[in-house]
Amino acid sequence: MSHQETYRHNEAYAEFLANESPHFHAKYADSLCVNRPGARILDVGCGVGQVVGSLARRGYEAYGVDVSEPNIARAQKAGQRCQLYDGKQLPFPNAYFAAAGAINVLEHVEEPEAFIHELVRVVEINGRIIISSPNFFRVIGYHDYHPKMRGWANKFQNWQRLRKKRRQMKTDPKAVRFDHMPPIVKEPFTADDDAIVATNPLEIEFFLHQSGCDVESISCTDRYVARPVDFVLNLTPLRFLMFNAFVVARKIR
Repeated sequence: MSHQETYRHNEAYAEFLANESPHFHAKYADSLCVNRPGARILDVGCGVGQVVGSLARRGYEAYGVDVSEPNIARAQKAGQRCQLYDGKQLPFPNAYFAAAGAINVLEHVEEPEAFIHELVRVVEINGRIIISSPNFFRVIGYHDYHPKMRGWANKFQNWQRLRKKRRQMKTDPKAVRFDHMPPIVKEPFTADDDAIVATNPLEIEFFLHQSGCDVESISCTDRYVARPVDFVLNLTPLRFLMFNAFVVARKIR
């Protein structure tokens, strides 16, 4: 069974998502908004449809896809345009959306490079793409929730790995791939620990460029925080070494 198949009938995951605070999705949902009333927008890994519902209430033609049957059942019950998909091929034609995004999804897919390319495929030229994911190569941070992020030894290894990847992007770009890692499965179910891809802003940016995008911003904050704090955290390249990868891009070809 593939990792994504473990979510197919996961009622505990649907219950977890249903209880998430709207504040968690607010920055992501706002970033998906484009200056065109009624535009089509896609949320990949839509969960129980909170973001789709938020966008629909603002007047957008909002769609969602997810690999979880319990998630989609809840989203459809709430009247959202959400449907089940296989986690690989998006069931939409090329250039169908003005914007598309995925929050906390990339770290759970078996082929993250293909996932990014597929996300870009369904967006129109000059359309917007948002990818938000944990930074598993974080070097700076406290109270880190995943073992790969915790401890000075891991942080030093993450720093070394990022340096190696940066060199590889320059010398052998065709060989660049996200690192994979074994999932941590707990009972009762907890989200995030079972990630299988060591997502990070450096490689998300790289593969968005490879897929024909211009990356407009990268921040380490995936939620709204006080503006002075947000400014300081994202002022320097240290944002590549902290917390999360919140990447906003525009499709140019």
